[in-house]
Amino acid sequence: MPESNPSSLDLALTSWRQALGKDAVLTGEDCDRYGRNCIAVARRISAVVCPCTEAEVEIVVKIARDQKIPLYPISTGHNWGYGSAAPAADDSVIVDLSRMNRVLEVDPVLGVVTLEPGVTQQQLRDYLDQHQLPFLVPVTGAGPTCSLLGNALERGYGITPHGDHFAAVMALRAVLPSGEIYQSAIAEAGGKDVDHAYKWGVGPYLDGIFTQSSLGIVTQMTLALARVPERVELFIFGLPEEADLESGVDAVRALRQSLGDGLGAINILNRLRVLSMIEPYPLEAAAQGKVIPGDMIEAMAKRRRLPYWFGVGALYGTKETVPAMRRRVKKTLGPRSKGLLFFSKSRLGLLQALMSLVPGTLGQVMQERLRTLDETLDILLGRPRETALKLAYWKSGGVPSARDPDEPLDPARDGCGIMWYAPLVPMTARSVRSYVDMITEICPKFGINPLITLTTISERCFDSTVPILFDLQTEGEQAQACYRALFEEGQRRGFLPYRMNLKSMGLYVDRENSVYWRTVERVKQALDPNQLFSPGRYHRGVVPEAALNAAESEMDNE
Repeated sequence: MPESNPSSLDLALTSWRQALGKDAVLTGEDCDRYGRNCIAVARRISAVVCPCTEAEVEIVVKIARDQKIPLYPISTGHNWGYGSAAPAADDSVIVDLSRMNRVLEVDPVLGVVTLEPGVTQQQLRDYLDQHQLPFLVPVTGAGPTCSLLGNALERGYGITPHGDHFAAVMALRAVLPSGEIYQSAIAEAGGKDVDHAYKWGVGPYLDGIFTQSSLGIVTQMTLALARVPERVELFIFGLPEEADLESGVDAVRALRQSLGDGLGAINILNRLRVLSMIEPYPLEAAAQGKVIPGDMIEAMAKRRRLPYWFGVGALYGTKETVPAMRRRVKKTLGPRSKGLLFFSKSRLGLLQALMSLVPGTLGQVMQERLRTLDETLDILLGRPRETALKLAYWKSGGVPSARDPDEPLDPARDGCGIMWYAPLVPMTARSVRSYVDMITEICPKFGINPLITLTTISERCFDSTVPILFDLQTEGEQAQACYRALFEEGQRRGFLPYRMNLKSMGLYVDRENSVYWRTVERVKQALDPNQLFSPGRYHRGVVPEAALNAAESEMDNE
């Protein structure tokens, strides 16, 4: 019987090992961790390649093009609640860029940093501290181990002054499916320094096509950083009753319109979302597989003295401007809220010292609240924390007790079930009320607790984040059904997500007669006719035929 020919995948693996080294190419069980995710999606992963430089990415792409093997690039793979590191389609080879983790350049005068995909929030924070550079890291709630570049390419946002993270992207470089290097026309003409200082370049603006797409592998990015201001103050407020939401929304919009860049993002959270940060998940509800009953929520909130809605924001500026902004916040929010308080880092430190002297339960509760506020203020100061990431563990019983305290949280590794529904909501009282009614009506039908956060991303629009928390082993279909119901009813009411998880992209891209998605397909066909990059990610892609059979040998020669 004649020997079988090596498959396209075998040939690619051999070539990658020769070019990158054996340790840079993973197969079999070594790939398993890349498939772990929080949204209950199962994917076959053919292999993982781990380039260390842009030149190695070019080699990876050339070999994949020759053998028609689909690639799926990730930065750190910590895309919690959207798919983590798992590819959009089966039989892809993951390109893990986490070893490309250099801070390439910081311009302290212009305030820009150029970095690679593997640079995390914590790594940039450490770099800035080590070099005594007065800038804020554009942090997110996803935590210290997450990629800055990856979040910007997802068009993510945060609550520091440069809240729109892609808006802060000045320049980027990407390897195209052809193997060519993309950069702006200004950079190609020799204007590297000005390219890093000016976002829009010249001619059609193309950098944006590499966000939420499958058109290139971005190998470096230049970000504008916000400078550490002279003064930062955190403020909190409560809206005591459920019906106070509308007036709170009007006040928040007025503040965003009047205070401009000196006002950071404002978050409005319902009390159940706040309870998820400070109370363990009720075992009674968990045992029955049901949502937390209303009377239990009432009791928990009363014990914690929580308002129905809780707000948090920040003021950034000088010793002259912050007091003026504080007066405006008091004038606008004060009459419509309760418990409006302002905290600086020094004031929080003093209060923590005083509360440490208070005995009993009251002292413990106050210390816990102040500790949470202190961590929140750290985030506002551009210091990444795991505060918000702990939410992923709430329904599963909390962070594993056997975990090494120095080991970063990893919801995918730890089997957490969380799927983010993140729609855009116009910043009007009427729209927000319709939206909140929708969430509180639909989620419990699927056994999902309605945890709601509204975050200002402009003076016109909220992004809301609703975590669909579920048992990863038994409730995956239930969670996906809840997501679909939210999407469909939100679509009817005009609330649509700014970002999708791997299992739900089809809710957008599979629409019939969509000029937008047909245009995306034409661009995809022009740049990637063989569908090599991220098939199925924000387009109606088809996995190359060679990849479908890549794990098998070709037919014997006769």
